[in-house]
Amino acid sequence: MSDEWKAPDAEKRGDDKSWQLLERTLQANVIEHRRTRRWGIFFKSLTFIYLFLALAAFTPLMDMEKSATRGSHYTALIEVRGVIADQEAASADNLIGSLRAAFEDPKVKAVVLRINSPGGSPVQAGYVVDEIHRLRKEHPDTKLYAVISDLGASGAYYIASAADQIYADKASLVGSIGVTAAGYGFVGTMEKLGVERRAYTSGEHKSFLDPFQPAKPEETQFWQGVLDTTHNQFINVVKQGRGDRLKFKEHPELFSGLIWSGEQALQLGLIDGLGNSSYVAREVVGEKELVDFTVEDSALDRFSKKLGASVAEKLALYMGFNGPSLR
Repeated sequence: MSDEWKAPDAEKRGDDKSWQLLERTLQANVIEHRRTRRWGIFFKSLTFIYLFLALAAFTPLMDMEKSATRGSHYTALIEVRGVIADQEAASADNLIGSLRAAFEDPKVKAVVLRINSPGGSPVQAGYVVDEIHRLRKEHPDTKLYAVISDLGASGAYYIASAADQIYADKASLVGSIGVTAAGYGFVGTMEKLGVERRAYTSGEHKSFLDPFQPAKPEETQFWQGVLDTTHNQFINVVKQGRGDRLKFKEHPELFSGLIWSGEQALQLGLIDGLGNSSYVAREVVGEKELVDFTVEDSALDRFSKKLGASVAEKLALYMGFNGPSLR
């Protein structure tokens, strides 16, 4: 009887060893497969990054090749798209770089700013206007035309007013000569939530824009003075650029922040004519070929910006600490 029971036990132990060996083999295969997959992902990612960088480096070379095939003379085109702000496509750095490249090109007969923007930072717009004045003085034979497509409001019109002439479509929106600074007031909200607000400042009015504190009349008056000063700067730039063409004496509401259609803007002296960029190049400049001089962020720069935005900027926007804006 004892011999009959030993045989199955030995067989069972043999089967257990076989299963253990098979299990180890499978585990080893799984580990090797995972390791191979990780290396595969790594090399694929490396290849993607290499191709991305190669494309980013090759794009300027393509632009240079296109430049070499251009005609004897042409009209330079510079796009002013979106919000005028630092780190945006329509930043002062990008626009100034575009303007310099266009004005310094001996083949450029005139420069066209094609504008589709709601405005933005008065500082960025001011930088661009100052550079336009410098370039026009340095290159008096090169005319600058602003062409407003859908929208040329506030800071965008601030820039347009520095051009020799401004054109728009009859349905374009033009003007909005004013300044705004907006935020929110959350006074009492923290108490309702059972949260105690603790703010430590040095300076009596350091936190006057704090949305969790009540607005004080003297601080509101002060901030309104800042906005009024910026508004007057805006008005002076527009008057200087448009001169006698601007009918502000008959229409004082021009500087009230209202926005006008292109047809109305022509009657008010905000623009000089109706037409698009092709019309201006062909009929006004006399060089119908438009060559794009718009400086844009490289593909790598755009990729980097999409990966991470400034935490401080987002926090300031959320808390209502954003400064004056030409919009």
